[in-house]
Amino acid sequence: MTDMPQADAGPDRTPRPDTGRRRVVIVGGGFAGLACARELAGADVQVVLIDRRNHHLFQPLLYQVSTAALSPADIAVAIRRVLHKAGNVDVVLAEVTGVDRADARVRLKDGGHIPYDQLVLATGSVYHYFAHPEWRDHAPAPKSIAEARRIRARLLGAFERAESCPDPAERRALMTVVVVGGGPTGVEMAGTVAELARYTLRGDFRRIDPAEARILLVEAGPRLLAAFPPDLGDYARGRLKRMGVEVRLDQPVEAIDDGGVTLAGERIDAATVVWGAGIRAAPGADWVGGTADRTGRLPVTANLSLPGDPAIFALGDLALFEQDGKPLPALAQVAQQQGRHLGRALRRSDAPPPYRYRTRGDTAVIGRHAAVYTYGRFKLTGRLAWLLWSIAHVYLLIGFQRRTLVMLQWVWRYLTFERGARLID
Repeated sequence: MTDMPQADAGPDRTPRPDTGRRRVVIVGGGFAGLACARELAGADVQVVLIDRRNHHLFQPLLYQVSTAALSPADIAVAIRRVLHKAGNVDVVLAEVTGVDRADARVRLKDGGHIPYDQLVLATGSVYHYFAHPEWRDHAPAPKSIAEARRIRARLLGAFERAESCPDPAERRALMTVVVVGGGPTGVEMAGTVAELARYTLRGDFRRIDPAEARILLVEAGPRLLAAFPPDLGDYARGRLKRMGVEVRLDQPVEAIDDGGVTLAGERIDAATVVWGAGIRAAPGADWVGGTADRTGRLPVTANLSLPGDPAIFALGDLALFEQDGKPLPALAQVAQQQGRHLGRALRRSDAPPPYRYRTRGDTAVIGRHAAVYTYGRFKLTGRLAWLLWSIAHVYLLIGFQRRTLVMLQWVWRYLTFERGARLID
């Protein structure tokens, strides 16, 4: 059992001695965890934020790192830098392996532990390959900087190899890209790959025409953007087709290997396969012995605490929070709102008040001047939706410098179609 006390607790890794103040331990420096820590800055509590990476990553734009539109530094910032003025917040670079609920402490991979009075689990999510974990090696997903660089190297490297490839069939495979998953990530990835091939790389090669690249978007369900109204999914499909993307609906992937994919018995040779078909919560439920849903999310109460344990909270992609009879989606704006709400509540010693999500609308970009936006019954497509998507994503970035850099690069790319991060690691 994960909540049983351990015979050997290991050394206490708390960065500073016990100050006598209430200690809030936050696991995860993503949207939810970092928002919670920032709200607790300056409060009369001791805060310890633990993450296995030293940076906060703006994951919604990782696909642009994968396609050479942005560099990793444009969308990542050191967690210590964000919290450097928060004197009551300590950052610990470590990997959490479990939680001892009986002794109220977090276990670390190095054998140490950190005690807590209140624990916030904000571990985020990972891409889910369903019953085929072996596909991960052949179809990376844009969920980390390392994976985004891997996709970029594979994508750009395939065009380089095609330039000197004498065999037409092999050259065709090198210039074929398959994106698996018709949600926002898949739609955005397919659209930006199409723009890369048809505009950015145009004229850079002598023996191949990148505009002849074959780009496929594969979705197991009957339509794209299933979380959006059907007509917005139809709009996305139409725009992608105009951009030269082959959209395959109702075609689940049967196999993926180094050479391509198999769909409903059809073999498609492709040098680049990108996965964006589904996510599940990162480890967290097993740590606390909770009962998770099929995607690994922990049910929480109205104030985001675990049922039966008011000292432990789950946020963001890890939390299964139902509002008006429906679970909230795994979105950055949901995680950020929950983190802010809980952080403000934990500044006080009393129990946090009930949380309620206030949506700003949902949006997905397809390409230049093409996006979809929905807010309740209000729907928008085209240039204005594209502008709203741009504003929303810049707003969610942390720091004036990164907002400015990303905006300038988008403006430059808009004017020239040039992408400055076309480096193969």
